[in-house]
Amino acid sequence: MQASTKRTKAAEEKRKLILSSARDIFSENGLEGASLRAVAAHAGYTPAALYFHFDSKEALYAEVLHQSLAKLGEYVETALNSVKSHPDRLRTAAMAFFNFYMENSRDLDLGFYLFRGGMKPAGLGQERDIALNTALENALLPISQEAVKLGATEEEANLLMVDCFAHATGLLLLLHTGRIRMFNACASERMEAYVIDQIQQLQ
Repeated sequence: MQASTKRTKAAEEKRKLILSSARDIFSENGLEGASLRAVAAHAGYTPAALYFHFDSKEALYAEVLHQSLAKLGEYVETALNSVKSHPDRLRTAAMAFFNFYMENSRDLDLGFYLFRGGMKPAGLGQERDIALNTALENALLPISQEAVKLGATEEEANLLMVDCFAHATGLLLLLHTGRIRMFNACASERMEAYVIDQIQQLQ
């Protein structure tokens, strides 16, 4: 193996370790309480080593969140691979979004900046926010696309996408906090019932 190839591979492995450590630190301390120094110590590097890859903790958080949203997008795309009819594709897209965050609660926390930070507005800089919001919207886009194919207007389809997002995150909040039990309900069943009802209204 050539020296340059070895250096590239070593840099990639270092970056992966930094991102893994960052995810742990953010989960423990939130965005506000985390620091690049803490991430560096967790990863076994000096802060200077992190600055070679990321110029701020916001940049690091944005990359961790970007990876999470990329996984979400792949999850939704994979779920849709073998589905043909438009009603089934809409249902599958909405449920895949829900199921990803049902199975990966830390990714939901990450997306809403909930790691010890609570519910409050947060941002990572305009350029990063736009890129991350676009990645999230792309994962949700099949919902509106299939709604249009079922006869919805662009506006109606967009609102359905928003409503599915809101319904999913509300149920996920109840699920991951255990509050769903007080209603003696199943979050995934309630989500699917909601989506099916929306599809029936379009047909």
